[in-house]
Amino acid sequence: MDALTATLALLRLEGMGPARYWQLIEHFGSAPAALQSLPDTLLQKLPERAQIQWREYRSRGERCELLAWARAERERCGETGVQLVQCGDDEYPSLLAQIARPPPLLYLRGNAAALHLPQIAVVGARRASRGGLDNARAFAAELAGAGFAITSGLALGVDAAAHRGALNAEGATLAVLGSGVDHLYPRRNIPLAEEIVENGGAVISELPLGSGAEAANFPRRNRIISGLSLGVLLVEAAVRSGSLITARLAAEQNREVFAIPGSIHNPLARGCHRMIKEGAALVETSADVVEQLGGLLAEQPPQTPDAGPPLGEDQLRVIAALGGDLCSIEQIARNTGEDTGPLMATLLQLELAGLLEQLPGGYQLTGRGSVCLRKLLGVS
Repeated sequence: MDALTATLALLRLEGMGPARYWQLIEHFGSAPAALQSLPDTLLQKLPERAQIQWREYRSRGERCELLAWARAERERCGETGVQLVQCGDDEYPSLLAQIARPPPLLYLRGNAAALHLPQIAVVGARRASRGGLDNARAFAAELAGAGFAITSGLALGVDAAAHRGALNAEGATLAVLGSGVDHLYPRRNIPLAEEIVENGGAVISELPLGSGAEAANFPRRNRIISGLSLGVLLVEAAVRSGSLITARLAAEQNREVFAIPGSIHNPLARGCHRMIKEGAALVETSADVVEQLGGLLAEQPPQTPDAGPPLGEDQLRVIAALGGDLCSIEQIARNTGEDTGPLMATLLQLELAGLLEQLPGGYQLTGRGSVCLRKLLGVS
């Protein structure tokens, strides 16, 4: 049995959440070994249905209901264009893997490469004010224009406005769901989700296909939103809200937290003010966010052309287009045929990798980038 099938089967057991899953993996070393050898001490803590499921697996093996469901789930994903990304795979986002008890498995519709873009989460109230919605759209558009992907939860209000702002800027955006990726909620945002997928973004969930939007799913969804992101921007939020939970989760995950202040008379500003008191950075423009995250990213060791993941076709095309010259963004767009939004994301990735630098007048390859160009051209 392969690891993906075993992981699906384990997670199918009622009461088997990420915490228990990772305890098993730590003890047994792999999902197939854990499924084969569930200890009695854990089994007794699971609901009766899970105990019955596992005992049937032990008695019937490959013919059991548990493995039949896992195989059928894989087939359903293949038929509907859903990708299964397992923690430990190269495709799994490295930032998310660093959080406590990350999702063992992600269901993804759309562009899997979007998982690896530098992301900023933009979250806030479902019943936001007009000013809050305007701020969410404007900040998301400007941050997307600076090369960041915008991550949010596809909810009404601030979430939807943030996704829309990123799309308006021709940037990438990711929607993390509290339901299955084939069971979009709220239904009013189904067209928005389809537009996200069609424009190079992704719709993500850790929940199986067909899962409904239950209240217990959303705190789990929120930890993924913050875990994927370098930082979380709180636009508007009441003191007791899911958005505030996301911001606090971000702080626990050692992510940056930003909050837009508002009127003391606006109850939806109180959550932002509370987070600012607790240490969130007060921001007035998107440049405040970019400046702080840019400094954070600059502290990370740059990747060389001989280390880290191989460069993608888009990145190699930009390096070839730059050559040895200083080029404006307009020149690079003409030479590569790329739209501005995706191009900005590629430029930011290359800049963070230490392969190019932004100078007055445009972009230029660094020494490390020039080495990469020579290899690309076959010149020693």
